[in-house]
Amino acid sequence: MPIYEFRAERDGCAYCAEGFELLRKLSEPELTHCPVCGEVVIRIISAPSVSRGQAHVLEPNHFSKRGFTQYKRAGSGVYEKTAGDGPRFIADDGK
Repeated sequence: MPIYEFRAERDGCAYCAEGFELLRKLSEPELTHCPVCGEVVIRIISAPSVSRGQAHVLEPNHFSKRGFTQYKRAGSGVYEKTAGDGPRFIADDGK
């Protein structure tokens, strides 16, 4: 479902005067009035947010911001921390 932006055509309430966003189904009828005050609203055309691929998900900064720790293999059974909190190295001691 796309997120649409709306703004009052003239003067509106605090909700619609500066603009507001609504998550709406494509099958829903077009919104023509503010759901709060009933003022006539217009839909604003805005740039879409597009993410290409999933490369950004593997960035160390992405893990740290979300509270995760990322480790990469440094050798046989040894992993080195690349992002987040936690010990700098972890090792598989065979147990």
